[in-house]
Amino acid sequence: MLTLLFVGIGGGLGSVCRFGVSELGAKLLGKSFPFGIFIVNVVGCFAIGIVAAFLLEERFWVNVSTHHARALLITGFIGGFTTFSSFSLDALMLFQKGEWTKAMTYIVLSVIISMVAVTIGFYLVKRCLTV
Repeated sequence: MLTLLFVGIGGGLGSVCRFGVSELGAKLLGKSFPFGIFIVNVVGCFAIGIVAAFLLEERFWVNVSTHHARALLITGFIGGFTTFSSFSLDALMLFQKGEWTKAMTYIVLSVIISMVAVTIGFYLVKRCLTV
């Protein structure tokens, strides 16, 4: 139950930060390109790399459960900030295991199938609303 609390707190804070960065990016750089979300995805991927590396170093977590730290920081905050970072970390883990084919399959299928899914969902609603 405590783990869920950490995920919720982190997710809420991450989502608020995503909104803020997205709005700031649009305000400063314009809305012709989704700069804000692009920045969120790049920063989120950088952050998940840093946090994952630190969580693997047990010497930094003497009095803190790495399970709870991961729930708060990776699943919660960075997951709320950007799910693209989790996708990127999963792909990196496959590459590091030498599973290049699995990693590339995961990347290509994730992007293509996700684009198909969002397109189908979008047009299903549009169709239902026009009937």
